[in-house]
Amino acid sequence: MPLVYKIDVLAAIKEKGYNTTVLRKEKLLAEGVIQSLREGKPISWKNIETVCNLLDCQPGDFMEYISDEK
Repeated sequence: MPLVYKIDVLAAIKEKGYNTTVLRKEKLLAEGVIQSLREGKPISWKNIETVCNLLDCQPGDFMEYISDEK
């Protein structure tokens, strides 16, 4: 997978005061998105925007492109 998370996104969000219960209750991130972040799977642009808002960062701060070419 060429796009990978450079940090544990959920841990970083938790440091900002949002646990998974709050994320779901306030409809910030759906359970499926939370599970995708746990598993290192891709998320939509809208959810990337939400993560950037919660962490006050840019996408490149928590994601990076790694080429499959060898």
